[in-house]
Amino acid sequence: MRIISSAISLTVPDAATSGAFLIDHFGFTADMQADGFISLSRPDAGMNIIFLNQGLPTMPADQRDLHASGLIIAFIVDDLEGELARLESEDVTITMPLTVEEWGERAFQVRDPNGVVIQLVDWQG
Repeated sequence: MRIISSAISLTVPDAATSGAFLIDHFGFTADMQADGFISLSRPDAGMNIIFLNQGLPTMPADQRDLHASGLIIAFIVDDLEGELARLESEDVTITMPLTVEEWGERAFQVRDPNGVVIQLVDWQG
């Protein structure tokens, strides 16, 4: 097997709203978009993020109504404090304050309008 690309797909109540959040606050670009579907990328993200509306008939029946929960989209960044200040200045609600873990991870979290958790991270050496 040769993997040529990676993506994560999340079902949410409103795919366009989650997509707009990543475009507006995290610099993603919409590569493909249709009713109930948006595929986003950034050259430095290492994967695409796809949002699908809950209830799409093209999804398997046992997955259609699930919500992306219990998962964190994490971005490792090179200026954590700068990103925190930028998001606060854009009136994005910080849902987990900057936290330092004993193993050296520093992180804070926000949630998109559909409740998807986005965590920004760096590591203390």
